[in-house]
Amino acid sequence: QLQLVESGGGLVQPGGSLRLSCAASGFSLDYYTIGWFRQAPGKEREGVSYIDSDDGSTYYTDSVKGRFTISRDNAKNTVYLQMNSLKPEDTGVYYCAASPGPYTDYDVDYNYWGQGTQVTVSS
Repeated sequence: QLQLVESGGGLVQPGGSLRLSCAASGFSLDYYTIGWFRQAPGKEREGVSYIDSDDGSTYYTDSVKGRFTISRDNAKNTVYLQMNSLKPEDTGVYYCAASPGPYTDYDVDYNYWGQGTQVTVSS
């Protein structure tokens, strides 16, 4: 069974940090571009960060540049999203997704999705 499982979400104060994990089972992430997406209450889902399947290039939406870092550990078949200096506007459900091929920011190109993990930034 092909599956992505996110973990690491939680409640954190503004300025705090969290590290999200996206673990794959049933397939290897080596050949997939992985994206982290988030959806805040009442808002559309948006792409947050991506890591390319070919050369490991990374991409970030402007609002998280300098604060979030995406990385992958192929040996553990896991992708991480380190989130620092968190802000209330980072609150939402975070999803990881896999696309077979090079970088794309179109979510329709991502055919495997995790169930999501809640991130809440509040004092």
